[in-house]
Amino acid sequence: MRVKVKICGITRVEDALLAAHAGADAIGFVFAESPRRVSVNEARRIVDALPPFVCTVGVFVDASREEVLSTAREAGLHAVQLHGSEGPEFAESLEGVSVIKGLRVSSRADVEEARRYRTGILLDSRSAAGMGGTGETFEWEYARELSSKRPIILAGGLTVENVEEAISAVSPWGVDVSSG
Repeated sequence: MRVKVKICGITRVEDALLAAHAGADAIGFVFAESPRRVSVNEARRIVDALPPFVCTVGVFVDASREEVLSTAREAGLHAVQLHGSEGPEFAESLEGVSVIKGLRVSSRADVEEARRYRTGILLDSRSAAGMGGTGETFEWEYARELSSKRPIILAGGLTVENVEEAISAVSPWGVDVSSG
C-alpha cells in the first residue's frame, strides 16, 4: 500500500497546485494561530483551484464546534484536524466532516491517548515551541505499536532526509509534512 501524503500549512494557490501535481493526496490549511494561518476566503480560493480527488483538511486548535463546522463548510473542506485539547466527545460531535485528532507525543503514554478516539489519528511532536509544524521529531518507536493496530498519520519533523526512515520504522497509513 502506498503511504498517503498531506502537505500542511499551504497559504498560496501556486504552492497547493505544485504539491497536488507532485502527488500530494491532501492539502492542509491552518486556521489556528500560526505564521501559516489562512482566512476562510483564502482557503476557499485555494480549494477551488485544486484538481479533483485532492483532499482538503483544516487544522484547528481548541476552536468551537460552530467555528470548525462553519469554516469547513465555507472553505469546502473534506476533513478537519483537531490539534488542541479537544476530547473524544467533541471530535465525535462534528457531523458531516471527517475528523482527524492530532496528538502531541513525547512519551508512550501520549500514544495511549489515541485509544480514546474513534476518529483518524495523527501523531505529532510535543514541543514547547508550539502546537505543530515545529520541525521536531519524536521517538517513532512510540508510534510503531499503534500503527500495527489502526491507521495513523505520522507528523513531526519529517523532511526529505528522514521521511523514508520514518515510514520504514512506523509503517504509517500517511505522513503529514508542514515545516519540513
